[in-house]
Amino acid sequence: MGPDLADKETVYLFGSIFKTMSMYALLQQMEEGKFRLDQRVNDYLSEFKIRGEDPSNPVTFRHLMAHVSGLPADFGPHQVWGDTVPLSLKKYLSRSLKLKNSPLTKIEYSNMAYTLIAYLIEKFSGVPYKKYIQEFIFDPLEMKDTAFAPRPDMEERLAIPYILDRKEGTYKAAVRLKANVWPAGIVYGTITDLAHWLIANLNKGVYKNHRLISEETFYQIVTRQYYQFRGRISAGWLNETTGYGLTWWISQRKGDTYFAHSGSVSGYTAFIVGNLNQKTGFVILTNGNRAHKHIFELALKAMDILEASIK
Repeated sequence: MGPDLADKETVYLFGSIFKTMSMYALLQQMEEGKFRLDQRVNDYLSEFKIRGEDPSNPVTFRHLMAHVSGLPADFGPHQVWGDTVPLSLKKYLSRSLKLKNSPLTKIEYSNMAYTLIAYLIEKFSGVPYKKYIQEFIFDPLEMKDTAFAPRPDMEERLAIPYILDRKEGTYKAAVRLKANVWPAGIVYGTITDLAHWLIANLNKGVYKNHRLISEETFYQIVTRQYYQFRGRISAGWLNETTGYGLTWWISQRKGDTYFAHSGSVSGYTAFIVGNLNQKTGFVILTNGNRAHKHIFELALKAMDILEASIK
């Protein structure tokens, strides 16, 4: 959309695809012995607690990363050029961290859960969250054009977000947003950088010669966590075998295991999918609003073409 053609240097908002990177960062801390997946999260919180929890049915780390914690979605928007700014992690969580439902009641897609994950990464590592992500995720993956706040040269390459004005039947530029839950998906980058992330996951946690997580941990990530919640996700991905692994959507298709995730913030829609068995994948970044259904169809066609070409 717009007069200029997109290329591999064009910058977009990743949206919730970034949650999969935060998940890796937290699991790196698990591998350091800081916690175990089925331990109670509140036992590791001191400055504030998850309110409304029944201690006999506690929120665990596994719950957070499979969207069954009972924490609400939340967003807390702020215009990029507005007068307000997102709250600090501590202030936001102190005010808002309260269960909407008991854990394992249902799938409740939660941006708040991933904001808490960011705080936990800081707490376990002793390193500010943004710095940790830069040093232990972006840098090893050579994601040189990915940032929480785009550099001036990235702004020059930014795809302006668009939304459909249904009344007029035309597209118009969308308001750019920040959010209180910014660790859940307010990250900008290029298709090249996101392809590096895809490669690391197709290689079971390895990019080039750098291992981000162990292969054992990776297999936990791509294992569906709660069989009772299987079924299509988001705007219909992929089939009835689909369910949450740890953050990734995990599906079976034609006998192969697929992982996937979408991202969506006003004026942007993104998608990433990989086939673990064939080591094929597809990434798409757009400056279109809520385009999931169309992107899913495109992704499946692309995957079929890729997989046919290697047989």
